[in-house]
Amino acid sequence: MTGNHGGDWAAFQEEQGRAPLDFSASISPLGVPPGVQAAIRQAASEADRYPDPKCRALCAALAAREAVPKDWVLCGSGAADLIWRAVFAAGPKRALVTAPCFGEYEAALEAVGCEIRRFPLGEDFVLTDRILSRIAPGLDLLILCSPNNPTGRTINPSLLRAVIGRCGEAGTRLLLDECFLGFLEEPALYTGKPLLAREPTLLILRAFTKLWGMAGLRLGYGLSADAAFLDAMRRSGPPWSVSHPAQAAGLAALEEPDYAERVRALVRSERPRLFAALQALGLRVIPGEANFLLFQSRQPLDKGLRERGILIRSCADFHGLDESWYRCAVRTEEENGRLIAALREVLT
Repeated sequence: MTGNHGGDWAAFQEEQGRAPLDFSASISPLGVPPGVQAAIRQAASEADRYPDPKCRALCAALAAREAVPKDWVLCGSGAADLIWRAVFAAGPKRALVTAPCFGEYEAALEAVGCEIRRFPLGEDFVLTDRILSRIAPGLDLLILCSPNNPTGRTINPSLLRAVIGRCGEAGTRLLLDECFLGFLEEPALYTGKPLLAREPTLLILRAFTKLWGMAGLRLGYGLSADAAFLDAMRRSGPPWSVSHPAQAAGLAALEEPDYAERVRALVRSERPRLFAALQALGLRVIPGEANFLLFQSRQPLDKGLRERGILIRSCADFHGLDESWYRCAVRTEEENGRLIAALREVLT
């Protein structure tokens, strides 16, 4: 897998000389919070200094927010940076991922020469307890994502607890990607965080990218009770990976909880409408729980939508999917309406 992603607005702009309406990247449609913008401007005036390589202030703030010890937190240049660091620090010989899943997992595993095994998700893309039989001694790393990208499906909480326990018994490190967790109505029900202290093989990844609309700043963090492994991750890449503006932006974002709730409220309102509108067009839509929807169309959509100034994410490069599958973000009511109108034109 090559690690293709959505959000390539630059290629579209180079091709068409205009900015797209971008549904291919699942980012908050409300833009960067005002307090975060102010922090970035202030940090720019201090760009003559090296950033803190250990992100001490931000790690302390995150530890307080997440109610974990400070040495359980590691910041990185987005979740992708932390995925690669985790894989290089673990050095797995055999790893298991779901199919479909985020492409960076396999890209990082291939870079260390790891044998990649896949667990195909069923027709409804829900993880089942059959995964438990695949977790055994000799499996070095399991990577799961909840809500999963690109399906938007969560892992049943009781199954997640069973998976975490089985990984501890088998000595399998579990990388649990929770980058879209903040979009759920009740995220506390679906996180693996309460089991961090009991299972040091568990590493949870989160990011400011999606919920806070900070994709261009690159900021994510990992949580693990295995402080030695976090230190190995820190040493598995270059220093100063998190810029001074990104650290300042992260601290400011933590002071704006109302913004996150406004984003959740928008998604809570617009996702069902977008789901129904896509279904009304005759598309097969997966009932995702995050801020995006996976859907299937037997008619190609990319070209027609690009001509109308709209980007969606082709899922042809995901294992378990093909060129008939697409992913679109949930955006504002007006923007979602423009997408549906364009789809109606293309499909008819």
